[in-house]
Amino acid sequence: MNQQAPQDIHDIKPPIDIPNGWEWIWPVLAVIVLVAILAIAWWLWKRARSRMLMVPLVPAHIRAKQALARALELIGRPKEFCVVVSDTVRTYLEERFNVHAPDRTTEEFLYELSETPLLSPDQKESLGRFLESCDLVKFAKYEPGENELRELHSAAVRLVEETEPVETSNATPPPIPKQVQTANRPS
Repeated sequence: MNQQAPQDIHDIKPPIDIPNGWEWIWPVLAVIVLVAILAIAWWLWKRARSRMLMVPLVPAHIRAKQALARALELIGRPKEFCVVVSDTVRTYLEERFNVHAPDRTTEEFLYELSETPLLSPDQKESLGRFLESCDLVKFAKYEPGENELRELHSAAVRLVEETEPVETSNATPPPIPKQVQTANRPS
């Protein structure tokens, strides 16, 4: 008996996937979760940043006065003292008047200031003498005495005090006109 397998019998076919219409739900949910995570992270970052910005900043003139007071500790080392004092004044003027001071030569800086009404002519002249004296110490190896260094320090402090912003918060309110005073009286 010679039995051969019939040719019309085949192996079992694997199951056929029948789409149910909900395949898109997982990728969409993944995108929504990702967007939510990014939104929460951005919100936390903005909140932390706004808290940092709420810290009151020390005004430029106060920082400059503090730095100039600390500079007196260096008065025994003229070059270091002049570097600190002139950098403090330049940084203060840059922050106060938005002029590019620290990265410029003294001549460039004084020329820029000569073109603006930010300082009075006397202040510009005093600043020019101050910066030139500091440059002599920094670059020409001039060794001034302690009195000269104290004069440079006084000139720097005076410039900061003369140019610091005027506080208007303590101003008295304008007087109320008599018409308004009589109109607000109870009858």
